[in-house]
Amino acid sequence: MGKRKEDSKPAKVLNSSFPMQFSQIPASLKRQILISFKNLLKPIHNAFKNLFIPMSQEQLQASSASPPPFDPSQPSTPISYPIKTLQELESRSYFSSFHYPFNVASVPIQSGSLPSRPRMLVCHDMAGGYLDDKWVQGGTNEGAYAIWHWYLMDVFVYFSHSLVTLPPPCWTNAAHKHGVKVLGTFITEWDEGRAICNALLSTKESAQMYAERLTELAVALGFDGWLINMEVALAKGQIPNLKEFVSHLTQTMHSSMPGSLVIWYDSVTIDSSLEWQDQLNNKNKPFFDICDGIFINYTWAESYPKISADAAGDRKFDVYMGIDVFGRNTYGGGQWNTNVALDLLKKEEVSAAIFAPGWVYETKQPPDFQTAQNRWWSLIEKSWGIQQKYPRVLPFYSNFDQGHGYHFAIDAVQVSDTPWCNISCQSFQPFLEFSEDSTNTIQVIVNSKEASYSGGGNITFKGTLQGNDYFRTRLFLGEILLGNLPVHFTYSLKSDSSSLVGLSLEFSSTLNERMSVLLAAQGSTLLTMNQFSSKFSKVIMPHRVVKIEAAPGWVIQESSIAMNGYILTEIHAVCYKSKPDFIDLKLNSGSDHLDNDLARSPSNYYAVLGHLMVKTSDQNPDFLPSSSWLVEVQHIKWASDLQGAKTLSAKIIWKLKDGNYSMSQNYNVYVEKLANEEVGNPGTMLKREQEYLGVAQVEAFYVSDFVVPSGTSSLKFIIQVCGTDGASQKLDDSPYFQLDIEDSISSSGTNDDGMKFRNRKCECGKKAVIKFSKSKNSPQPYCCCPTDSCSYFEWCFSTQDCRRSNVSETDVSMIAELREIHNNYNLVKILVVGTIVWLLGYYLCFFCWS
Repeated sequence: MGKRKEDSKPAKVLNSSFPMQFSQIPASLKRQILISFKNLLKPIHNAFKNLFIPMSQEQLQASSASPPPFDPSQPSTPISYPIKTLQELESRSYFSSFHYPFNVASVPIQSGSLPSRPRMLVCHDMAGGYLDDKWVQGGTNEGAYAIWHWYLMDVFVYFSHSLVTLPPPCWTNAAHKHGVKVLGTFITEWDEGRAICNALLSTKESAQMYAERLTELAVALGFDGWLINMEVALAKGQIPNLKEFVSHLTQTMHSSMPGSLVIWYDSVTIDSSLEWQDQLNNKNKPFFDICDGIFINYTWAESYPKISADAAGDRKFDVYMGIDVFGRNTYGGGQWNTNVALDLLKKEEVSAAIFAPGWVYETKQPPDFQTAQNRWWSLIEKSWGIQQKYPRVLPFYSNFDQGHGYHFAIDAVQVSDTPWCNISCQSFQPFLEFSEDSTNTIQVIVNSKEASYSGGGNITFKGTLQGNDYFRTRLFLGEILLGNLPVHFTYSLKSDSSSLVGLSLEFSSTLNERMSVLLAAQGSTLLTMNQFSSKFSKVIMPHRVVKIEAAPGWVIQESSIAMNGYILTEIHAVCYKSKPDFIDLKLNSGSDHLDNDLARSPSNYYAVLGHLMVKTSDQNPDFLPSSSWLVEVQHIKWASDLQGAKTLSAKIIWKLKDGNYSMSQNYNVYVEKLANEEVGNPGTMLKREQEYLGVAQVEAFYVSDFVVPSGTSSLKFIIQVCGTDGASQKLDDSPYFQLDIEDSISSSGTNDDGMKFRNRKCECGKKAVIKFSKSKNSPQPYCCCPTDSCSYFEWCFSTQDCRRSNVSETDVSMIAELREIHNNYNLVKILVVGTIVWLLGYYLCFFCWS
């Protein structure tokens, strides 16, 4: 985006004759000569470097033969990836990919058309895309980039420089949960892009066909449309078919997915030139007129928003003026001054398109990403305001998870202590207000390090409170019209013995009557009433308080309220202290890191809010019995590691037997290892061990290289169904599949062709063979399929490794012999390279100074 063509100048004509002095050569030609000489010497330099400078193990791996190319048809850990060629798009090969069903978004968007007001579009562009977010089932980088200020935007675009950028489902799931539309990107650029356009726009029929392919992808994967970025100069004769492409894409998207969007990027003009206009005018308006909006290039001047608004007429909200957060020739300078451009756009009543908000993450803004991100988005909120409100429907559930953490918990029980990241796991994000005011008595943060009730996050309140002081902070801004049924509020809390958290609810009626209700924490009713009755319209004590025996320190509090005809507009947390002598039920912290002095001090405050659930009495989860489900295991692959332990890779799928669609958007996947306590005695009891494997958003999960302990006779894969209210089905009642290990291994089959070694098999079940990399400096053995029918690849870095892997001594000798041959070859290469260098130096001296 936003590239500029370099100025082209005619080359100078040389009238002088050869030979000439080097000083007489024009500067431009001198530069070309030196560049050519540099390009000749560079491989020679690298050759000498490889000969005389020892390589590290990492460099050795990098210099050896590349692993086999990615084959999307072969089973492997599910990833998201783009479509890079027009042939892939036309052939619909993506739908034959093993990874396709894992990439379908599971969360539908609730909102329809965009609101009639200035809107916020956010375009995510980071290092080519598909980083930690490509791992569909989650990665291991707790510090991975994420966005959690969804309430400040209307549209999210996932951008990369591949031809067809398909948004990873984690972004679509998180955005849809918060009411934000998600667009993929179709881009053509450079010479390759011109060649693509020649095929794309060759006929009207071809333009329509490719538009239909894009529509099919968006509908199948569950995202909401496309950003079209044609950054190439075209022939004038191609413009009619380009307009047909844009128009047909818009029409087919609208008919297939009401509420979808197609947005044009300010690039090629109606006269076929690649000239960024930085405004809406008659050169790009013909494209704007046949789609849903235009993303204006981000190098606009101060007067351009008003000019664009005037040109758009009654569609001025469909004009998205670009702002580059990196600040590259963008109005206001971007970065920490991005709000300068936003203030102007809001004044002119056009929409905004923020490009690359990951600047905060990529440039490592101090003091840390979490703080810098919250501070940067707070500037956006102050300038542009809040765009989304939730809760809008019930049941409503949030565990405040941002999609990353150092651990993972289910119902207050920690099931994993491995760092992880998965944006699909984001819950509804709280509207926490960022403040740099040091006078605030309580610090409020989303905390991924402290123990969680659910997922990997919580809201932590820490600071000081004196006497009857209390602290109130915003959690959610909603819009729910309440009916006849009472509404139940349930939340989990972990705190020191005197720190309490209540909920402040704001209501409005159709007559603009406002009420403020406090759902108080447990404690003395008399003291609570004395403290808060004058500050709230109504104070309600909890009707149920439950300690979690499986997780000491956690307490569940439940309260109910009936407000028929009122609209719930705000939910706040209220932090206050209790008098120790009047506590009805103390909360035991159970937190190892909590300082004892902090717990004893009457002024210090510490509490953790684990989750919040809001629902009516008729919205209780009703999980179907396990007999209602059909669970299968496919693509089973057994292997062994160097220590001889068995490893399993397999795809688990499940569905309801009646064919109905499950309303669940999350499934926790466990495995139970079953083993006879006494070998050979089938009548003995089984030893049960359960292990959490991960979470799935679709009805499929891929188990990769799972280590099976010796003595395990079968594996029971359990699929725990989760409700929209945060509830989880009991494991004993959940659907499952039991895999008999011996039967599974015997049915996998083997093949004895090639140079074999024990303990390794390729993906198609055959014994792997050893081959050698093509590196002339240091050939490396690697393991692969003997018939090249699958993509299995694994390095074997030394002859010692080969011996540990039980390669035959003949094969070990062959490896050593090949290396000796190549070392002898290197001696010959030294003589050849030296001769070439001498000749080049002699020729250059003669040419330049003769």
